[in-house]
Amino acid sequence: MTFNTYGDEGNPSLLLIPGLGVSYEIFLPLIDILKDRFHIVAAGIDGFLLGKESSFTSVDDQAGQIIRYVQGNMGGHLDVAYGLSLGGKILSRIMERNEIVIDHAIMDAAPLLPLPKWSVDPLRYYQSLNVWTCYHWTGFWRWVFHSHYFDVLLDECRKVWPYGKGKAVRDGYKDVYTHKLESIHGADIHFWYGTKEAFVAKPQAKHLCSLHPDTHVAVFPGMNHGQFLIDHPEEVAKRLIAIDS
Repeated sequence: MTFNTYGDEGNPSLLLIPGLGVSYEIFLPLIDILKDRFHIVAAGIDGFLLGKESSFTSVDDQAGQIIRYVQGNMGGHLDVAYGLSLGGKILSRIMERNEIVIDHAIMDAAPLLPLPKWSVDPLRYYQSLNVWTCYHWTGFWRWVFHSHYFDVLLDECRKVWPYGKGKAVRDGYKDVYTHKLESIHGADIHFWYGTKEAFVAKPQAKHLCSLHPDTHVAVFPGMNHGQFLIDHPEEVAKRLIAIDS
């Protein structure tokens, strides 16, 4: 993993974990807004590192690397942690392990439940093709997958594809969707998702609420997967500041 830092270390800490198929740079507009308010650590996930070939290991390994970084560099404490999609899955595993303290945690459309075993392999190859089309940008496939991967997300997927390629996507997808969140520890937990992804995201939110009944669920009208972050970083920033206040 990589850990890119921004802002004054004396400010409240904010950890950002990106999703599958994209780099930490998906957070740059948000970082630009918040770098004077927080000490920001933006993680880079193995398999999706810019300019460096790597392989995805596992959600647990990525969680462990973040835990060790926070323990070694941040006193074992985070004021706020925000994980997008796969990043939210990693964040949930960090909170399941309960080895560091996180005051406020936001999981944005995190996949917390496994898929039926028979569906995992077909879907992970589908997802690999999905991201392949983001990189190669062929007109037909772009049209086919555009409902899920809108333009900015397509650009982000294109940037990291050469360094992990389909194997990183397939390995990440398989590990994410074969593990169930069994427990979670945290005083203030939030789950976000958009109405256009509700079919998939709503059961994840329900499961999280069954483990942590005080979870705050926010649903964003007209938003697709990751779109609230990309289209409205200023609103995400306001919400993170309010959560930490």
